[in-house]
Amino acid sequence: MRHRCKVPELGLPADQRRALLRSLATQIIRHGQITTTKARAKAVRKEVEKMITLAKDGSLAARRQAMGYIYDKNLVHDLFAAVSERYGDRQGGYTRIVRTKRRRGDNAEMAIIELV
Repeated sequence: MRHRCKVPELGLPADQRRALLRSLATQIIRHGQITTTKARAKAVRKEVEKMITLAKDGSLAARRQAMGYIYDKNLVHDLFAAVSERYGDRQGGYTRIVRTKRRRGDNAEMAIIELV
């Protein structure tokens, strides 16, 4: 049963939604911040937090799990190397969502999601 297990569908089929979230998570880890819609930012926050938690674990199994999700293999190595000094004492909340002004074309709520 899926009672109260809401998945943000983002108006996409499941395979396209997974690919979108993977690419957004890869870009956030690569660049540190991206600008996207507020709904996408809230959906990708969960995935980025999972990847950083895996990197804090640092085990081989965690590294393989991250490689299966993040598109760039070298980015995974950089993430696992740098995360311990950056987020070593933090128990979660690795991302910040800041709302910005609405998009001009369709008036969608925009946000900047960045790593803390």
